[in-house]
Amino acid sequence: MEDALTTIPLSRLAISLVPVAVALAIFVRWSLSAWNGLYATLRMLIQLVAIGYALSYIFDASQPYLVLIVLLVMMGAAAWIALRPLGPRTMQRLAVAVAAIAVSGIATLALVTQGVLVLDPWYEPRTIIPLAGMIFSAAMNAVSLAAERQHAELAANHPPRSARSTAFDAAMIPQVNTLFAVGLVALPGMMTGQILSGVEPLLAVRYQIMVMAMLFGVSGMSAAMYLVLAERFGVVGPR
Repeated sequence: MEDALTTIPLSRLAISLVPVAVALAIFVRWSLSAWNGLYATLRMLIQLVAIGYALSYIFDASQPYLVLIVLLVMMGAAAWIALRPLGPRTMQRLAVAVAAIAVSGIATLALVTQGVLVLDPWYEPRTIIPLAGMIFSAAMNAVSLAAERQHAELAANHPPRSARSTAFDAAMIPQVNTLFAVGLVALPGMMTGQILSGVEPLLAVRYQIMVMAMLFGVSGMSAAMYLVLAERFGVVGPR
């Protein structure tokens, strides 16, 4: 099967940034700070170009130690970013976030790559790194939402158990909405990419089911683990 993906020239790729410019203009028009949006966009461009070169090297090398290094960096970065809404990052709070993301993420990644896909070798970088990225990203967002909501609930003097339940429910809203919308409102990224690459839709659907299940599961596990550990070790909210 021939590659169905068309190479996008840089001149046409720049057109995709037009909606970004519109969003930034709205920030300015409404007297809001457009810096965060501009900084995030520039950082996205730099990070994606850098990771493109890095992945090309890692894929060609195909060494397990390189894959493990990438996974460690992903987990650390995910935990660091997840705590952004809570203000100062203490070592104890960061340790809780790392534990929640790492334990749930590694368990989910192992289940998918070894139980569903049966990778051989287990560290096949072209498969394990993209899947790990999706898993740790979902865990990061779930932990971030859960942590912020837990702090808000406790600040409003709600009982810890009620705060934990409310925070978990809030953290799962994006994933639950995605499950409701998939196939009706949106064709998720992995399925869209496979279809654009020429994969049969029914085969792409099987992979997407696997992805949706792993993202929902890791979100729930990571959010719950963070909430329980944060409550037990007293790292709720800024200090």
